[in-house]
Amino acid sequence: MDAIGVFDSGIGGLTVVSALRRRLPAESILYLGDTARLPYGSKSPETVIRYTRRNIEFLVERGVKAVVIACNTASALALDHLHLQAGLPLWGVIEPGARAAAAVSRGRVGVIATEATVRSDAYPQALRRLRPELAVVSRACPLLVPLVEEGWHDDEITARVAERYLAPLLAADIDTLVLGCTHYPLLKPVLSRIVGPGVTLVDSAEVVAEVVAEGLARAGLARESREPGTAAQHLCVTDAGASFQVVAGRILGDPDLPLEWVEVV
Repeated sequence: MDAIGVFDSGIGGLTVVSALRRRLPAESILYLGDTARLPYGSKSPETVIRYTRRNIEFLVERGVKAVVIACNTASALALDHLHLQAGLPLWGVIEPGARAAAAVSRGRVGVIATEATVRSDAYPQALRRLRPELAVVSRACPLLVPLVEEGWHDDEITARVAERYLAPLLAADIDTLVLGCTHYPLLKPVLSRIVGPGVTLVDSAEVVAEVVAEGLARAGLARESREPGTAAQHLCVTDAGASFQVVAGRILGDPDLPLEWVEVV
């Protein structure tokens, strides 16, 4: 198999898969959603590193040619421990997201993410490496991931939770909001209404897809063309309720997506 391997703790990484499909339509993609161990954001760094290492091993065993860690928590806590492990191109989502935010911000950046990502300080560090003068305010939003996994993307309860999380950031007069978890782009309609037109939302998925395209080309691994309809997309999950298939179908535009249940231990 010559697919790009992508993994996340749950369904959010499919936003990256969707962006990869648009940018690299000739590439096959193998996705792993570690839904049985969701969420990663409240777990210790040691646990996240262990889970991440095993997820990459699973994808490598399936014969992927590159890996995207489509999970901000794993990117923040584990990526530096894994560069040499896989022996193939490996990308996270923190640096591309920070680069996109630094490019558009007028000086005040808000970051919403999981508890573990916020504790890691990964986004503020990445943003200040690019633009030291930036003011960065971070906020952990632990309830948003389960709401997304439940399929409550545009629900009144979700809106109230998001309003409470975002209040300190809006009080700090942010002009840019980094969606520091791949689940959060699914909440864009709600978040956009709360922050208003004066705040730019930054979703790293499109930037990650561009980084992957450039990296595959440099490594001589890019597939330039393929017979129409032969670029495969295969979804593996370690657990899934009925809402997973519904939300996955919405993200990828296919309500009948088959899922392969796997054990990753």
